[in-house]
Amino acid sequence: MTASTAFAPARSGLEEDIAMKTRAIAIAALIAVVLVAGLWAFWNYDLRWRPKTITKHQAEIVKILESAGWASPGLKNGKIYMVSFRSCPDCLRFKAEQFPDLHAKGVDTRVIEVARRDRNGLPRSTPAERATVAEVWLTRSWPLMERWESVPVDAWTAPGIAPADGDAARTAVVEAGRDMVDKLTPLLKDNGVKFAYPTLVWWNAKGEMRACACERRETYRFVRKELGL
Repeated sequence: MTASTAFAPARSGLEEDIAMKTRAIAIAALIAVVLVAGLWAFWNYDLRWRPKTITKHQAEIVKILESAGWASPGLKNGKIYMVSFRSCPDCLRFKAEQFPDLHAKGVDTRVIEVARRDRNGLPRSTPAERATVAEVWLTRSWPLMERWESVPVDAWTAPGIAPADGDAARTAVVEAGRDMVDKLTPLLKDNGVKFAYPTLVWWNAKGEMRACACERRETYRFVRKELGL
């Protein structure tokens, strides 16, 4: 027996041991990848879109919303507050796709329209928008809200509505809407909700106060389920 023959079995056993360890590592790595992918998918397609339960500043948030100049159809089977501005595309989509079902269910959609502040010297609202926001806040008129939304944004001239610009009282009403957003933003942030348009606040069947910045359609299914749709 030569020296090389004598040591062959030892080398074979070592190679087999290495191969087994390599397979084990590969299997563990595959399991880890699958697990991470599953967790990511759960977060990306479900968890990230779920609304948050409001557990902090509840009374303060309710007071801010209830005292705002919201307009609604006056339904009695639950309520949902929506903070919006007239030309907000995500707000318009939610209204178009979800309001009919919410109204059929009897849910009172309390829309709070605001005229956003100028940014970097650039206007983010028009005189007609500011006039209409002030009028809606003062009257809480749902027919006015519907009439406003039935006309393309750029075509709306606020017919028959007193201007807000140059009127100290109506300008103060417009500013109250902006202040409302300033007050709500940190309170919602403390509850894990980053303010955006539209921001929705409602109560589920358990009586929990819930909220989300529902910019994406992925959030809609949770709102619908919790409001009984």
